[in-house]
Amino acid sequence: MSGLRVLVVDDDVAILRAVRRGLEAHGYRVDVLQSGAEVLTEFRRSRPDVILLDLLLPDADGVDICRAIRAEANVPVIVLSAVGDDRRKVQALDEGADDYLVKPFSMAELEARIRAAIRRTTPSASETLSAGSIEMDVTRRRVAVAGAEVHLTPREYDLLRLLLAYPGRLLTQRHLLATVWGPEFQDDTHILRTFIHQLRSKLSMASPEVGAMICLLYTSPSPRDRTRSRMPSSA
Repeated sequence: MSGLRVLVVDDDVAILRAVRRGLEAHGYRVDVLQSGAEVLTEFRRSRPDVILLDLLLPDADGVDICRAIRAEANVPVIVLSAVGDDRRKVQALDEGADDYLVKPFSMAELEARIRAAIRRTTPSASETLSAGSIEMDVTRRRVAVAGAEVHLTPREYDLLRLLLAYPGRLLTQRHLLATVWGPEFQDDTHILRTFIHQLRSKLSMASPEVGAMICLLYTSPSPRDRTRSRMPSSA
């Protein structure tokens, strides 16, 4: 896990200092925040691999922050809280948190939770991703449809890999754009539609039914998401 970027959000300076020191000692890159108001801006800037989030922040509700992060990305979120109330745990998990750790906790347990969250949300580099007749060799970066290799551009490959990695999960346009092209492109829905069309065309040449498969993998956002994507970013 060395080299992974972790964003820690907590208003307790002692917690921030201890977590930062412990994680950096094991090779993690750590950014810290005491304010909930800055989380989305920092998240879009640094694109952390995992977020450690306190629920009880002085200027924001951690559950609301978790909901906002989950609307944009599938980055693992581990809640850190002194509140062991089951209702709050369920609420945080329902809003997209991947795990819930009650304070006080040991660094060994925290690191184990981080590793588990990363494993659950990151496809193994050695596995083959597939859907219908589409097969992707992640190690060799090769894609085949019904056994016939299909040549994709790097962006087309990255987009298809993301779609195949999370079958059945709602991936918003903003998340697809931010992950494949970068946060500065997260509102450029035209480029996403263009690449989806290119993917369908290339894969359909190998097998006609694959075009419909891509439509199933790619889910357009709800009207609420479309309205949000037209709003200017506060970043």
